[in-house]
Amino acid sequence: MDFKITDYKRCVVVKGMGRIDSATAPDVEKVLNDLLESRKTIIMDMSDITFVSSAGWWAIIRIYKDLQKRGDHQITLAEIPENVHSSMELIGILPYFPTYDTLVEAVANV
Repeated sequence: MDFKITDYKRCVVVKGMGRIDSATAPDVEKVLNDLLESRKTIIMDMSDITFVSSAGWWAIIRIYKDLQKRGDHQITLAEIPENVHSSMELIGILPYFPTYDTLVEAVANV
């Protein structure tokens, strides 16, 4: 999976395309883990993500937990497609992440 990373003053935006599943979850986790040292909020632009498996959610959750332990910033999700949003509701993780309808809103609220 390829990622586009955009660095802003108070946050870093990570945009991926396609599926986050057992094949791509390690890539997602590595990219997010590499951004932990920036000490900025990580915004995941989910607009081009078509599916997230349990392995994908666990990769994101592990980074979320690392940020919580450090007391640093957080992971924010923006432009979540309906099917991905539904899966978050189904497995009960939606309340853990700040979510925004647009990337502009997410960046503005960091």
